[in-house]
Amino acid sequence: MTRGLRILARTVLALVLLLAALLVLVATFDWNRIKPALNERASAELGREFAIEGDLRVIWQREEGEGGWRALVPWPHFAAEKLRLGNPEWAKGGDFVSLDRVEFRIAPLPLLWQQLSIPRIELGGPRASVRRLADGRNNWTFELPAKPEGEAQQPSGWTLDIGTIGFDKGRVQVDDAQTGTRLDLVIDPLGKPIPFSELLPAKGARPATVTAQDYAFGWQAKGSYKGQPLDGKGKVGGLLALQNADLPFPLQAEIRAGDTRIVLLGTLTDPRELGALDLRLQLSGKSLAQLYPLTGVTLPETPAYSTDGRLVASLNEPAGAKFHYQGFNGRIGGSDIHGDLTYAASQPRPKLSGTLTSEQLRFADLAPLIGADSSTGQKARGVATRQPADKVLPVEAFRTERWRTMDADVRFTGKRIQHSEKLPVTDLSTHVLLDDGQLSLDPLRFGVAGGNLDAVVRLDGRRAPLTGRAQLKARHFKLKELFPNVQAMRNSLGELNGTADLSGTGNSVAALLGTANGNLQMLVNDGTISRNLMEIAGLNVGNYVVGRLFGDEEVKINCAAADLGLRDGLMTPRLFVFDTENALVQIDGNANFRNERLDLRVTPESKGVRLFSLRSPLYVRGTFKNPQAGVQTVPLMVRGAGMLALGVAVAPAAALLALVAPAAGGEEGNTCAPLLQQMRKR
Repeated sequence: MTRGLRILARTVLALVLLLAALLVLVATFDWNRIKPALNERASAELGREFAIEGDLRVIWQREEGEGGWRALVPWPHFAAEKLRLGNPEWAKGGDFVSLDRVEFRIAPLPLLWQQLSIPRIELGGPRASVRRLADGRNNWTFELPAKPEGEAQQPSGWTLDIGTIGFDKGRVQVDDAQTGTRLDLVIDPLGKPIPFSELLPAKGARPATVTAQDYAFGWQAKGSYKGQPLDGKGKVGGLLALQNADLPFPLQAEIRAGDTRIVLLGTLTDPRELGALDLRLQLSGKSLAQLYPLTGVTLPETPAYSTDGRLVASLNEPAGAKFHYQGFNGRIGGSDIHGDLTYAASQPRPKLSGTLTSEQLRFADLAPLIGADSSTGQKARGVATRQPADKVLPVEAFRTERWRTMDADVRFTGKRIQHSEKLPVTDLSTHVLLDDGQLSLDPLRFGVAGGNLDAVVRLDGRRAPLTGRAQLKARHFKLKELFPNVQAMRNSLGELNGTADLSGTGNSVAALLGTANGNLQMLVNDGTISRNLMEIAGLNVGNYVVGRLFGDEEVKINCAAADLGLRDGLMTPRLFVFDTENALVQIDGNANFRNERLDLRVTPESKGVRLFSLRSPLYVRGTFKNPQAGVQTVPLMVRGAGMLALGVAVAPAAALLALVAPAAGGEEGNTCAPLLQQMRKR
């Protein structure tokens, strides 16, 4: 062997021995020696305490599944035990994240082109405590130390490629002062993956997506959200399956928050951008208003409800996230409900828009809208203020503080209305507009007894107390349909027509009427009146009064005319008369809506040769809830005095004549016209 070859052989042997020594050193090196330096460096870089408190080791093993010469290259397998990452200083101790162990391996060859490739990470016993204070500070945002002056932050040339993350049972505690959330969340791997299609419903609302990744984890949550107890359970896909855009990420949950139950099933359809949702969403609870603290959506008070529909959400819209609850069906109380609603998280306020219909609407299910349901109903939907037993007008306050958090533009149609015989309402339609705290129902239309009740209601919730105005127009209410069980009305051609224009201030129906100002006019022609009619209408005091005036007979009404004025909640008749075939009956006095008390006098005047046995006026006094009637001791005035008194009612009579023409297409043939013309002339 020449000298040159000997030198080359010695050099190669030295390199082989050096490499072998290096491999032996790496394989036998006690990696725990570098923990203090590693912990110190990581703590400095992260700006909070980091520590590996257990064993740290690296094992070199050949990778199973590799072929050819690659099978000869050993891979480093890293394992560390008892790791923890602390909280920022303001959190005053505790850990942000802790792990019983971490295991992963690194592919060595990609390191040559600056790629850190980790096929799988195994986490053992993961625990996290997520916290946010009311001022916005949170423990998941890292304040990294600033670089020395003049040292610019250079982008790294390395790339990170992680395959999957697996972990055993983990726990996350959430304490968020901003949203009022305190949760204990437990996440557990499923025994085996569950196909997405296996949980899809056989019928009912379904998400459009029918293929997605398998469910990989189950979860359970318990705690509170915005003051309401919350518990839930569900399933999700794999943690890093979010990076797979080819298949949607599956979601399934059953959640109960207070009295509200939420069931959802579907997908996150753009996992990498967290951009879109496609879910079957079922909601149920005691009142739609209880969704406000959970969702921020202002909805009215209702009876118990349930809905089932498809929720499609675009979360990355430039103007804000948009949620579309489409094709949903459900029930509110005993009424069905169907429709499409869109909620846009726009500026300056979110907006709810859409259309709702009910094929068969129970009129009683509308009562909670104004707090007019029973005390039992109010208790069922969790209302704090109960209706006093001695009050008729609803005292439940409107929640005007919610009106300025959202705008709305919703149309509602009730095609057929279930009602009692005392209230023959056939259909309902309205357009609800909410704009910066101003609520309007324009128009609000009811079909009533063959006629129509058209109204415009406006409430201004920007003021405290709110101000309100209602304009109503009743046209062509057929008497035979208003009182279908009264035999004498069945052949009647009579109608009821009226108008009202009222305004007031107050945060409830009782307060609004208790401060009301305005006018109300009403005409009824060609009807009958009897004790039987009063009994059917449920007017016990009216039953007494009619019995005293006319006995048990049915008496024909030529015309009933009323022109009433309200001032500060006190209603006073400018004109209130009943012209019957036997007598002219005048009503005066007042009705006080502020304290719900009546003080009315009923004065009859006999016509023709027929004389009343009654020689004194009647009175109606007491409360709206318990009115009392009786005979006044003051004798009746001489005959004719009543008509003389009506001579001062020229203006009311002229105003009421405007209601005659709509009643029958003209004044001729309407029995109210002669009475009003006579009064106007006097």
